[in-house]
Amino acid sequence: QVQLVESGGGLVQAGGSLRLSCVVSGSIGSINAMDWYRQAPGKQRELVATITSGGSTNYADSVKGRFTISRDSAKNTVYLQMNSLIPEDTAVYYCHVRGIRGLRWYDGWGQGTQVTVSS
Repeated sequence: QVQLVESGGGLVQAGGSLRLSCVVSGSIGSINAMDWYRQAPGKQRELVATITSGGSTNYADSVKGRFTISRDSAKNTVYLQMNSLIPEDTAVYYCHVRGIRGLRWYDGWGQGTQVTVSS
């Protein structure tokens, strides 16, 4: 089992910034990729950003140029730096990890952290 604990959410005005953090602990094995997802009220959960074990990153078109995903492998931590926030970024943000432990792949999710952007 892995545990993911997110932090850094909150209320911010449009144009502001927030930095989310997610610490992974437990029986981690080898992490393949870490992601941030978000889910706005009444909408499906969507992938925001991904970072692989090799450091490659990928972003949703809606956040390119504004959000940056990074990781500290030594601390099993992934970050999401969010700049130039807009009200449409309001959502619960979830951390996700995919890894392999022994010969089995696993997925882990955090509990979510609320981000609210006021206009």
